[in-house]
Amino acid sequence: MTDRHASAHWEGDGKTGKGKITTQSGVLSDNPYGFNTRFENEPGTNPEELIAAAHAGCFTMALAFQLQSAGLKATSLDTKAVVTLVQDGDGFKVTKSALTLKAVIPGIDEAKFDELAGKAEKGCPISKLLNAEITLDKTLVQD
Repeated sequence: MTDRHASAHWEGDGKTGKGKITTQSGVLSDNPYGFNTRFENEPGTNPEELIAAAHAGCFTMALAFQLQSAGLKATSLDTKAVVTLVQDGDGFKVTKSALTLKAVIPGIDEAKFDELAGKAEKGCPISKLLNAEITLDKTLVQD
């Protein structure tokens, strides 16, 4: 249906080398990444941050479509995704993506909110892609 692409360029070894990431849309263009941006919080990006951004964006849009199908429209949906990277033998592994949602949705009750948020969590294409524990902590803010 749709193909999107991004590219990475790397020079040097794993610890002291440096890379650049570019996306098709140009939103990232030669953005730096490396050991220091991944493990030492230096300026730049890292793969886990990009996965978190993709998961938060995908889930939030999926929920907007679930609401639309139910005849509802959000005033606001704010989602944070925290992707957990842990040591796995000699390498690393992403073990979790924890979504936290704060939603303002006029005319919805808690049961419908839980149902639609759950469908969005399970149905978002990035959730389906990830082979990790995915959790959702949600808050419905009543007007």
